[in-house]
Amino acid sequence: MKAKFVLFVMIVGLLLAACGPQPAETVVTEAAPAEPAATEAPATEAPAEPAAPEMCMGAQPGDELTVMYVWSGAEEEKLNAIFKPLVDTCGIKIVAESTRDAAVVDTRVQSAPPDILFWPSTAPVDLYTDKLVPLDTVGGIAENYASYWLDLGTRDGKWLAVPVKADIKSIVWYSPAQFEAFGYEVPTTFEELDALVEKMVADGNVPWSMGMESGAATGWTGSDFIQDILLAQQGPEYVSKIISGEIPYNDAGVLQAYQTYYKWASDPKYTVGGAEGTLNTAFLDAIYKPFASPAEAMMVKQSGFAGGEIVKQFPNLVYGTDFDFFPFPGAKGMQGGADFMMVFGTSNATKAMVAYLTGPEGAANWAQAGFDLSPNKLAAGKYTDAQLAKKGEALANAAGFTPDIGDTIPAPFGEAEWKAIIEVLQGGDIQAALDKAAQAQAEALKK
Repeated sequence: MKAKFVLFVMIVGLLLAACGPQPAETVVTEAAPAEPAATEAPATEAPAEPAAPEMCMGAQPGDELTVMYVWSGAEEEKLNAIFKPLVDTCGIKIVAESTRDAAVVDTRVQSAPPDILFWPSTAPVDLYTDKLVPLDTVGGIAENYASYWLDLGTRDGKWLAVPVKADIKSIVWYSPAQFEAFGYEVPTTFEELDALVEKMVADGNVPWSMGMESGAATGWTGSDFIQDILLAQQGPEYVSKIISGEIPYNDAGVLQAYQTYYKWASDPKYTVGGAEGTLNTAFLDAIYKPFASPAEAMMVKQSGFAGGEIVKQFPNLVYGTDFDFFPFPGAKGMQGGADFMMVFGTSNATKAMVAYLTGPEGAANWAQAGFDLSPNKLAAGKYTDAQLAKKGEALANAAGFTPDIGDTIPAPFGEAEWKAIIEVLQGGDIQAALDKAAQAQAEALKK
């Protein structure tokens, strides 16, 4: 158990390092129970209790539900907005604890587990397998999720975790106006992307903006790009086997992806500033270059947050006309992050929340709240934000989903992966760099 906990802490540390540890915070969300409708009854009898709505799963006004999650501030406000219809209907009292500290979670689970835990990985599934309650026994609706989501949360045939929130990285941002001006078509396959890149070069345009300077985390945009190339060239199962250690990081398929990346990331004909530009340009500055006037590049591969950064930098640009995105061409699965729901309780209030979030009402309210994407299939068509609607469609059409390789494999792999990318861009031998990263992978996974 101690070894598992240490592994859990390391994984969560990688996932949340960018945000930094925050103190635990307790928030209570409470809705007053609805007044029962007036009824006529003999003076000697008490008024009849109103029947609980079906969505309450037998929960009664005042029933307490304890939850833990990492969200705070604006994110927590969105979550409470999602919970509100259930709280208002059933009168459930939610006692919420917000923490990013895995040690705090472990203490709670070992002493008084929350009814529901939301966490940005499935690490708790492996740590607390014997304590978790199978979701299909507490109202979970598995049919509303793609099989790959179910697989990520299943252990020994038991469905123990389901994603409630997701963000996708496998997207490319571009200017539709620029594409139209040069007669470029949005590619849908990796072969079409490669051909488009070559056409841009032939036209004298720089295809990519690929800056990845990020202080101690320099290299992460390169690892994201390489993983999307892997998803296109090899597929999500291949990437999953790298994460599990079944495929070593110095495998021929990884070498092929690095060769493709090196061609695009090191030559000034293919990316702004060549290798030096890729290494030394701040990742935020790289986002801006395709949308500057004049444009310095035609495309930038970046996660969903890039849309907000573009608007901040260029408030007059219009989404869909001046900036837009398309799924990484040919990727057979999506790369991204997800927050999973796991259950320790079996109360009626717990069942009501699980059934709500995995059912149609929860999916619709999650989409309308704009709290990133809901992996629930029934969220499709319910988004009110145009960018989220398009991202949701891309996720719904994905054949698989893989978390970030470097974030998921424990230390020392993540840092070794970034060093390998930097070494390659500095002119080092690709195979030698991959061999060192593979040693770190084996050490981390104890292979």
